[in-house]
Amino acid sequence: MYRYAEREILLALETLGRDFPRLNWDFRPDPTSGSGELVSYWPGDALEEVMVNVFKGTFIQEPFHRQDFFFIHFAYQEGYETLSAKNRSRMYVPEGSCYIGQPYSGYAARRVSGRECIIIGVLIRRDTFLREYLQALSADTAMLRFFLEPQKNRYSQEFLRFIIPDDSPVWKLLGLIVWEYANKTEHTQKVLKPMVMALSMYLSSEYKRQSLAADESLEDRIVQYIEANSDTVTLASAAAHFGYHPVYLSKLLPKKTGRTFSDILLAARMRRGKLLLQQTDLPIEKIADMLGYRNSSNFYKAFRRYFGTSPRESLKGGGDAGGT
Repeated sequence: MYRYAEREILLALETLGRDFPRLNWDFRPDPTSGSGELVSYWPGDALEEVMVNVFKGTFIQEPFHRQDFFFIHFAYQEGYETLSAKNRSRMYVPEGSCYIGQPYSGYAARRVSGRECIIIGVLIRRDTFLREYLQALSADTAMLRFFLEPQKNRYSQEFLRFIIPDDSPVWKLLGLIVWEYANKTEHTQKVLKPMVMALSMYLSSEYKRQSLAADESLEDRIVQYIEANSDTVTLASAAAHFGYHPVYLSKLLPKKTGRTFSDILLAARMRRGKLLLQQTDLPIEKIADMLGYRNSSNFYKAFRRYFGTSPRESLKGGGDAGGT
């Protein structure tokens, strides 16, 4: 089923589908792994930071490989199988779902059927993602860990797979991204990068929504909300979000969790800060701003009180700074 079946989008899918076999699918043994496993290098133009490809056909059988970029695959029409590095297992990716892979996570797409399948791939260079996209997605600690894991473990085997509702804005936005890439101009990269940023944020939001357990308590949902919005949240804004008075929320949290609003907020900021310090090359002042500290000296003080060491002593490569 086509989810954004305007004529222009269908023509764009046809164009990119024809281009797919001609892309630079460069599968080479990884000289650093010692295992002979294949690595797929950036298949697009050398000057591109974001690219789109479309498989459109009845048969695809990629060799098992790793890749040096982040990718998001969408099962746009019909589903397909993947072979993942995690337990070397086969997994079905049904129509209407997406599969997000990290750099160097093992992967292979497989489809053998008489019915046409369409897989849309949105590829983002690793350095571009870490430099320009990470901040927008870093509020959720689970997502932050997923995207930063390859910094610590080059052969991380994690992936995300989830269904996207038919009425999600993701599909319309994806259609526009496909159209833009199929009709390239000198401005295409400037247009694509913010659209892919918006796409990533929609996907992050949908993943978090689906990850919430149906039987979660109110206090669990409040804590998750604080952690997901720790750069901007206040007691008043959290209370308003859940429809309560701030005084009620300030009493509920210690009673149910043993922690005050400030305790929960500080812990969320410190966990994110430590991850960013140890697994990126971002300046401390930039990290402080990402965490919601408009004055970096306040971040220094909070970090030292929480971990017993300074942010500078916890920089990437500096080892574990302790704390919780």
